[in-house]
Amino acid sequence: MKLWETFNMKKYINTGNKDTRSGFGAGLAELGRTNSKVVALTADLKGSLKMDEFAEENPDRFFECGIAEANMIGMAAGLAIDGYIPFAGSFANFVTARVMDQIRQSVCYSRTNVKIAASHAGITLGEDGATHQTLEDIGVMRMLPEMVVINPCDYNQTKAATIAAAAYYGPVYLRFGRPGVPNFTPADQKFEIGKAVKLNDGKDLTIIATGHLVWEAIQAAEVLEEAGISVDLLNIHTIKPLDEKSVIESVRKTRKVIVAEEHLIAGGLGELVAGVLARTCPAPMKFIAIDDKFGQSGKPGELMKAYGLDADHIVAAAHELLNGR
Repeated sequence: MKLWETFNMKKYINTGNKDTRSGFGAGLAELGRTNSKVVALTADLKGSLKMDEFAEENPDRFFECGIAEANMIGMAAGLAIDGYIPFAGSFANFVTARVMDQIRQSVCYSRTNVKIAASHAGITLGEDGATHQTLEDIGVMRMLPEMVVINPCDYNQTKAATIAAAAYYGPVYLRFGRPGVPNFTPADQKFEIGKAVKLNDGKDLTIIATGHLVWEAIQAAEVLEEAGISVDLLNIHTIKPLDEKSVIESVRKTRKVIVAEEHLIAGGLGELVAGVLARTCPAPMKFIAIDDKFGQSGKPGELMKAYGLDADHIVAAAHELLNGR
């Protein structure tokens, strides 16, 4: 029996809303106790990235860089060259857009063992508004050679991803968020970089989701299953390297696919999947993502609904796709 055949979507029950940044903090604290080579840096955002526990337990391995992300990445690259495993953390918007040159040159081109911890990603940052909500970071980071891009879905998976990132040698972009979201993946689920998690086996429609949209996709799939529509559901926690094999196998079976993500369509997971399918098995697609817009201030749930990033919109897209629209 294959692993996913033991799964049922209704087993994925919300055990309580928890922010994914706290999953990162828990993973980092555990690494601090188990790996003396792990160090942490932040750009005046220790509390926001939940690095307090690591800093208190390992004051000699924690570096407060001030509001200077470019300097922080340079320091992280230097520490990596000296054999350490640095986690450099800031808001996703600031640790990508402000510091692209250092990431390209000192991290990716040099293939230094730097882990970029990007919190407050996506539109669910909420009330801070468009200047802080990064919706293009996945596209920017996945275009860089050598960079691994990870976008976990909940607290448990973010903790596991943080630990897995430390075990991987090379640049990693780890994306997580501020709001409390359902925590539903098993705490002991193995996290394998580059390997999708199959949440349900179906034959009528493929739904591929990443990050906060995985829970929305689970809820949408349950509604569709009750309507007699069999859903093949994939949780893509690693966007680069993409698990192309799992994507192709699923879409060859269902011949229809929806990709759901908290990101712009441009440069996101949907475009990446579309490129894979164009080369292997073209199929009708729907994109649950943001089409060439900035964010705005508002409560996370309200923004997800307003921008079409919730279960209701996934269900509607599924019916349109199945009806040939």
